[in-house]
Amino acid sequence: MQDKIIKLLAYDGKISIICANTTNLVEEARKIHDLSPVATAAFGRLLTISAIMAIKMKNQKDKLTVQIKGNGPIGTMLVTANNYPELKGYVSNPQIDLPLNDMGKLDVGKAVGNQGYINVIKDIGLKEPYIGISPLSTGEIADDFTNYFVNSEQIQSAVALGVLIDKNGTRTAGGYLITPMPDASEEEITKVEQSIFKAGAISKLLDQNLTLEEIAKKVTGDENIEIIEENITPIYKCNCSKEHMEDCIATIGKEELLDIIENEGQAELTCHFCNKRYYFTKKELENILKNIK
Repeated sequence: MQDKIIKLLAYDGKISIICANTTNLVEEARKIHDLSPVATAAFGRLLTISAIMAIKMKNQKDKLTVQIKGNGPIGTMLVTANNYPELKGYVSNPQIDLPLNDMGKLDVGKAVGNQGYINVIKDIGLKEPYIGISPLSTGEIADDFTNYFVNSEQIQSAVALGVLIDKNGTRTAGGYLITPMPDASEEEITKVEQSIFKAGAISKLLDQNLTLEEIAKKVTGDENIEIIEENITPIYKCNCSKEHMEDCIATIGKEELLDIIENEGQAELTCHFCNKRYYFTKKELENILKNIK
């Protein structure tokens, strides 16, 4: 099944919902970075919320960067995205392994840590990019982003993120963001809260082969939801190139590059985002050296 994101409205336009199936996106990231199960669950959640946030940007040149830096052993996780959305990212410690938590589930909270921060940068064509920072509270990521939206964007919301892993890799992954409009009544908001509780985990709903529209109906409690936009497919895509890596080599400076040429006679660079390797011969390094001003 192809990954998909849809935008919907419930309760006559008073509740906004963005619902995402990111199973293939997360599995692609797992393969590229050789992620452990708990790292897949953590990074998959971050990829999912980043994809949801990215499609809210209006212009193709807009760029989103989302970073989580906690005190857990996974270290830093970072995702960048445009509004297509095409996403890429990395995890500091992709192979971490932890015991299951008390509920018998992957311990994402412990892997990420409950101290640290979420850092969001939106470059949306203004003179200065928007920067939002919010502290981590649980490390479970969905709760932390619920707090981020309140603290940094002054938006009350409900965030659900889930990744289900089996022996073959990513079984299901997805999430949703529900935001009440200013004219939503307390009664409607309460009904949504009750429906979310009753519906259960997003990863289980996807595992039951429910469509995103069916999931949206379940978590809002509204059978008459309206689809605003669909046919949005998030993909993992890195735009690295040998030319870009040449620019990176040039930034190390003449002295260090000369030292590499004399002592190593070659160089190998690996892209953080896709693990693609780029090789540079002695002659190629000498040409880069000539062009450093």
